[in-house]
Amino acid sequence: MTRVECFFDCTSPWTYMGVHSFLRLSERLEFEITWRPIIVGGVFNAVNRQAVEQRERPDVPRKNEYGRKDIQDWARYLGLTVNVPPKCGHPVNGIKVMRACLVMQDRSKLPAFAIAAFEALWIDGRDLALDDVLNDLCQGVGEDPDDVLAAITCLEIKQRLRDNTDDLIARNGFGSPTWFVNRTDMYFGNDRIPLLESAIRLDNAMDWDGKAATG
Repeated sequence: MTRVECFFDCTSPWTYMGVHSFLRLSERLEFEITWRPIIVGGVFNAVNRQAVEQRERPDVPRKNEYGRKDIQDWARYLGLTVNVPPKCGHPVNGIKVMRACLVMQDRSKLPAFAIAAFEALWIDGRDLALDDVLNDLCQGVGEDPDDVLAAITCLEIKQRLRDNTDDLIARNGFGSPTWFVNRTDMYFGNDRIPLLESAIRLDNAMDWDGKAATG
């Protein structure tokens, strides 16, 4: 079966829309999903400092203004509400919530938790770095907040988040959301979902020998 890895960070509005579309895609097509929570700031610091600099000091202000419109155009197209910037301010420290995503991954609750986190930030403007926000998110998926907050302090969870982030960097990734089909075929950005769908459909149509399946 086609395997698709999804590298994501809940503090990105484009990732909110991309993951939303990706989950819709998973309802239409059969493929194996491996969720890879990351810290996108770590990726930027390592290989894409320009993204941070452009956010702080855009060299083409008109393009920056258009970018805000582009987000709203995509949100309308997808039927989502995306408030940029969120009421809590941006950027948001995503370390705790992304570690919590790993805990939820181990408990088979990651997609529901991640979508709730996206909505808390990008619809309600709640700061995902705050423990009371994480408490509500945990309760929303039926998990004990104290247990999860304790789990995210474990060295194993911290290391897995670093490893995911480093793995994306090592495979020439530079932001969130990023998908890999069968480890080597990379797609970046919310707007690449149609190309991702095409790649999955093509791979699903191939037999084990790499030839078009028949019958």
